[in-house]
Amino acid sequence: MSDPASSNLSTVQRRALTVAIATGGAALFWVLGLPLPFLFGPMSACLIAALLGAPLKGLGVVSVAARTILGVAVGASITPEVVTQLPQMAASVALVPVYIILIGLIGVPFFHKVCGFDRVTAWYASMPGGLQDMIIFGQEAGADARALSLIHATRVLIIITLAPIILTFGFGAALSNPIGQPAADLPLHEIGLMVLAALIGWKGGERIGLFGASIIGPMIVTAILSLTDMIHFRPPAEAILTAQYFIGLGIGVGYVGVTLYELRRDVLAGVAFVIILAILAAIFTEIAVLLGLASPVNAFLAFAPGGQAEMTVLAIVVGADLGYVIVHHLTRVLLVITGAPLAARLFRIRSSPDTR
Repeated sequence: MSDPASSNLSTVQRRALTVAIATGGAALFWVLGLPLPFLFGPMSACLIAALLGAPLKGLGVVSVAARTILGVAVGASITPEVVTQLPQMAASVALVPVYIILIGLIGVPFFHKVCGFDRVTAWYASMPGGLQDMIIFGQEAGADARALSLIHATRVLIIITLAPIILTFGFGAALSNPIGQPAADLPLHEIGLMVLAALIGWKGGERIGLFGASIIGPMIVTAILSLTDMIHFRPPAEAILTAQYFIGLGIGVGYVGVTLYELRRDVLAGVAFVIILAILAAIFTEIAVLLGLASPVNAFLAFAPGGQAEMTVLAIVVGADLGYVIVHHLTRVLLVITGAPLAARLFRIRSSPDTR
């Protein structure tokens, strides 16, 4: 969908264009007083530009580095008080495997029988794990990587768009919780510790093959610092806003080069599947609330099948129990990432000569 002239742009030029569009979107949302301008502004601007054929380009390692900020934010929220509450979360966390199994039982037939995808693509398209992990595992198994990318990107896009609306109008929650103190108000040595925790956790996690290393690694290192009374604050507000900016930009850029055929097949399949996921998420949210396991807002965020980074941002801005929400998402992602490839081999879900 891009014109021939755009293909002559260098990577640097394409990234500069992407940043300009994303920044313009953030500025517009800010001026108009729209919610979460640093998340929805870049996301909306880049999404529209991508669909119009603009030659956008993701920022690679810079975007990955920005995700470490959220890992540090979660880790800083893991205090001794949160740890003492973990046993109380056990019953709620036990719902997660059941949730995943139901998603798979409904999702795989939906993508295979209804949407016409081959079995391996249907399998990894239905798994509510990390976007990149599902694409990598699916590609290794012979799935259609482009279809997986668009289906999971659509899942995240719709959930991150609708969740704030549901929180505001459905639960009466405000998206105005302070995301952090200004950098100028934080002790300099704690900011330094956060930076070290981000770098050591991220690169150390990658070295040992930790899934979601850019978030989980910094989270683990920062949690240790928090539990040992060395860190007492979340990352500064400016850092959280930066993370929102790059998350929004990344979601929008995911639609670069999409064709009309892909819109009809892959994106519409993703939209339809989100409706299925929304029904299941609502059921499990209601179960958790009725059993007295969580408040409506915490349960909603815990079972919303979005990405870790996106749900972390929403949990922060709405003032939810960050520990409760993230424990559930970590459990979901861990079970999917470890279980999906094993289950695929167990059920002999792999590519064959007749798959597309």
